[in-house]
Amino acid sequence: MSDHSHAHDVDPVKDRARLLTVFAVTVVIMVAEVVGTVLSGSLALLADAGHMFTDASGLLIALIAASLALKPRTPERTWGYRRAEVLAAALQAGLLLVVGAFVLVEAVRRLVEPPEVGSAAMLWFGVIGLAGNAASLAILASSRHRSFNLRAAFLEVLNDALGSVAVIVAAAVIALTGWTRADAIVSLLIGVLIIPRTLRLLKDTTDVLLESTPKGLDLRAVREHILALPHVLDVHDLHASLVGSGTPVITGHVTLEDRCLTDGHSQDILADLQKCVAEHFDLAVEHSTFQLESAAHRDREHIHH
Repeated sequence: MSDHSHAHDVDPVKDRARLLTVFAVTVVIMVAEVVGTVLSGSLALLADAGHMFTDASGLLIALIAASLALKPRTPERTWGYRRAEVLAAALQAGLLLVVGAFVLVEAVRRLVEPPEVGSAAMLWFGVIGLAGNAASLAILASSRHRSFNLRAAFLEVLNDALGSVAVIVAAAVIALTGWTRADAIVSLLIGVLIIPRTLRLLKDTTDVLLESTPKGLDLRAVREHILALPHVLDVHDLHASLVGSGTPVITGHVTLEDRCLTDGHSQDILADLQKCVAEHFDLAVEHSTFQLESAAHRDREHIHH
């Protein structure tokens, strides 16, 4: 039995630094929009400040998870807190769903009762918000695919940026035409954009928590490839899951010809198995554990997985 492990591209220290910077920018924008609400009386700015508050809460959760990821492994938690970022991303997805629903409900209400706003102040504070969000997106853009936490944070900031764009567009339309329902129309578009992305994130994190087979790994193809190796008679109890971002794992029982377990050849087969799952598939699995057994042992095995 072997546990084959290597370092991964995910860097929790850098992730935490990025998240901390984006969190600080988000809080500054949120405070600015609250001030803008007081000065302009804009409900759109107030709603966007509420979005920012929700997103800042989500980023704070992500920061906590990124900090937990730095804790060392222990005998009680052999993977450390790698899955904390998955839990945090799932919670963030839930918050984003609430935000999306709020946007849709509020937009419908404003279609019926359009508010009176100061469009000039609304426009300027919308520009301030968009500038801050653009800076945060630039910080997260290159690394958002490396972890669930960074991906969730990117969606949070993208949500904020869309809110700022909506404020700017609505303010411009109101200033030029006086048509205050523009705010509600743009808000509906934002809600439509927010919810599908959030549902995808929620599905991905749920798949991890349910220990579904990771994307990019076809267990049927893995089984066929293992069976094609010399001296392999059977493979069963084959499982694959994702502990956290960048940490896929696979386990299985592999039945060998009896003589392989007595002539020392089994170690070469084990190396071939590890190389197989680490190099031959779209998703490289570098954490693999295989139980090598004889046909006689397989026949006596009464515990089924």
